[in-house]
Amino acid sequence: MAPKPGEPALGQVSKPMLAVLRGERRDPTPVWMMRQAGRYLPEYRELRAEKGGFLDLVYDSDAAANITLQPLQRFAALDAAILFSDILIVPFAIGQNLTFVAGEGPRLTPTMLASKLQDLTPHAGRLDPIYETVAKVKARLDPSKTLIGFAGSPWTVATYMVAGQGSREQAETRRFAYADPGAFSAIIGRIEEVTIEYLSRQIDAGADAVQLFDSWAGSLSPAQFEQWVVAPTSRIVASLRERYPDVPVIGFPKGAGGKLAAYARETGVTALGLDETVDPHWAANELPADLPVQGNLDPLSLIAGGEALKNAVSRILDAFAGRPHIFNLGHGILQDTPIANVQSMLAQVKGEA
Repeated sequence: MAPKPGEPALGQVSKPMLAVLRGERRDPTPVWMMRQAGRYLPEYRELRAEKGGFLDLVYDSDAAANITLQPLQRFAALDAAILFSDILIVPFAIGQNLTFVAGEGPRLTPTMLASKLQDLTPHAGRLDPIYETVAKVKARLDPSKTLIGFAGSPWTVATYMVAGQGSREQAETRRFAYADPGAFSAIIGRIEEVTIEYLSRQIDAGADAVQLFDSWAGSLSPAQFEQWVVAPTSRIVASLRERYPDVPVIGFPKGAGGKLAAYARETGVTALGLDETVDPHWAANELPADLPVQGNLDPLSLIAGGEALKNAVSRILDAFAGRPHIFNLGHGILQDTPIANVQSMLAQVKGEA
């Protein structure tokens, strides 16, 4: 008899998070945290001080694998490891120069405001160390844990390519998309093409699921959201599903708000990540009952701890008690998050507090 969706094949160990992504409800709820491998951990800060800057770590596959596994070594309750890397590795492979400025963040040059896509020289080999990291993590990961690969969604990656850095309103990129939709569409298409190959190679190297991060999706008008978020995401999901029918794709369109249901329906993502601004009771009522959802604790409540944290966790668990749910944050964990608060949150999610 064939296993039911989410059940392991004969001889395989069950992965609770994968079971939920395939439509099961699991109790206790599987849990992981966006940006769980990073600066809030003292062991990460120690390794970074030893190895050098952020890109030095990303391109050292042994170091990147160690960082990916650090949170699971500290917190046994985590159900997944997420690859330690960055969404801007894709434009780096497309041909832009990538640097990280201390205290300011990433910079891409030349910008697409000052140059043309055809002027860039592709460097596909810049992605190879990432696949090596995935393979090394897979070889060491507890078989009950899920390994998540990821990439930035085309709209969010394009905002950095056009402006050369992050911004709160993405005004330069939105203006560019309105003024020259043909040129902007070419940029989106190139990102899309590289992203499909990038995620495919991560899956080939051992990723059990992948997540598309669209951190700036909330800045767009409804028409632009359809054109630059929904359409390219749907094409990526369709291509991955054709190649890997059983590999889940999680979509995380931060700030999408009332457009979440349309995003889930039109992109075909396996599961939907919710940011901290989404009311979990609204989501439980308005999203399809069989759609797995992920989220959506406010990262600041995790810093606050105490009763504020306990109440926030309870509200999310209660709201999603009747559906497939993966507990997570509404965005990345912040670097000043106390380790003790993470431990308290995980204990509550797992019913141990």
